[in-house]
Amino acid sequence: MRKDGRFASQARPVRYVPNFTKNALGSVLIEQGNTVVLCTITCDDGVPGWMRSERHQRGWLTAEYCMLPSATHTRNKRERGFTSGRSQEIQRLIGRSLRGVVDLSKCPDMTFNVDCDVLQADGGTRTTAITGGWVALKIAIDKLLRSGRLKQNPLVENVSAISVGVASGEVLVDLDYEEDSSVDVDMNFVITQSGKILELQGTAEGCGLDPETLPKMVEAARGAIQPSFELQQLAADGQEVEG
Repeated sequence: MRKDGRFASQARPVRYVPNFTKNALGSVLIEQGNTVVLCTITCDDGVPGWMRSERHQRGWLTAEYCMLPSATHTRNKRERGFTSGRSQEIQRLIGRSLRGVVDLSKCPDMTFNVDCDVLQADGGTRTTAITGGWVALKIAIDKLLRSGRLKQNPLVENVSAISVGVASGEVLVDLDYEEDSSVDVDMNFVITQSGKILELQGTAEGCGLDPETLPKMVEAARGAIQPSFELQQLAADGQEVEG
């Protein structure tokens, strides 16, 4: 039993508040345990300059990630005029993960901007941002389909993300900050509803990962993430849901 009363294979409670902001094309406030992230979507005409010479027209999706100064226990400096290496890494991860389930050929000359703002951080901010980002994107795409701006649905399937760690040989899913800071191995899994792994990020602190443990981590991630897909769909349909 973990300090917060969860079993090793148990994810933290999650809550979605869709359409949290008025002006965004799609938005959701997602709470994963004590981690809270606001995910919003805007859509611009055109694509980045490096794409304009491509023979086959397609759209683009890009992500930005930042953390409020008060999101952590001690105030972290607001990023003004620069993006930290950590934020760059995370926003690229978010962008790759969401592009992995979007057929960009179905949204030509269009750029989706995914903004993920961490209001409160207690571990798993990047995985929460990916999970919430998909919901906000689905809300936005549904609006574009209804308005006729999009002719075909570019979303291929759901995608969600979760962290998995190893502490003293035990596999733990959905780490909070205290666990994340103390486990021997920490991995982030980005998994589609069909079970494909889009991203796998892993680090070890003090000791390496036993190869026999990796399949157990994959199995734990897939099992813990499965309920997320139904909740995502309900939230994308406009329901405030908890699970």
